[in-house]
Amino acid sequence: MKSGIHPDYHTINIKMTDGTEFQTRSTWGKEGDTMTLEIDPTSHPAWTGGSGKMLDAGGQVARFNKRFGGLTLKK
Repeated sequence: MKSGIHPDYHTINIKMTDGTEFQTRSTWGKEGDTMTLEIDPTSHPAWTGGSGKMLDAGGQVARFNKRFGGLTLKK
């Protein structure tokens, strides 16, 4: 491993949205800094099973059907 080209790898604290903290190693910040998360597995709908809805209000599908809806493969 070449010396002088790698970032400093040190211990930092991670503070979750619910207030819990844990330590991990990272190149972020300085030794002992605290990273406060705004989104984490305890609050994000992707992990908590929240109800996300996908809407296509006049989007790509509607435009496609408007342009090509009358086309058929009949002879």
